[in-house]
Amino acid sequence: QVQLVESGGGLVQAGGSLRVSCAASGRTFTMSRMGWFRQTPGKEREFVAAIRWSGGSTYYTDSVKGRFTISRDNAKNTVFLQMNSLKPQDTAVYYCAADINYCLVYGCYAAANSYAYWGQGTQVTVSS
Repeated sequence: QVQLVESGGGLVQAGGSLRVSCAASGRTFTMSRMGWFRQTPGKEREFVAAIRWSGGSTYYTDSVKGRFTISRDNAKNTVFLQMNSLKPQDTAVYYCAADINYCLVYGCYAAANSYAYWGQGTQVTVSS
């Protein structure tokens, strides 16, 4: 089992920056990838970014490319999402996810149902 705890959400003005973190504990040595998803009321959970734990390859949805950066600290079993140039449409609950299975294609990284472990979420609100 892997436990995930997000932190760092909050309120920021449009154009500002925010960094959210996700600390993993438990059987972290089994993790192959971690990702960030976001969800707004009435909508499905949306893929934001993912990182392969070994090697550090990263994947992003088009709407955040160039603005968001996912990174990891292997020693601390923590993944970060640095969000710059934030827009009101980035407002959502951001969830961290992890899984032990490797992905070979982008579609796997971006599929919420390919992740077994989830955090409780952290609210990010971008005001206009």
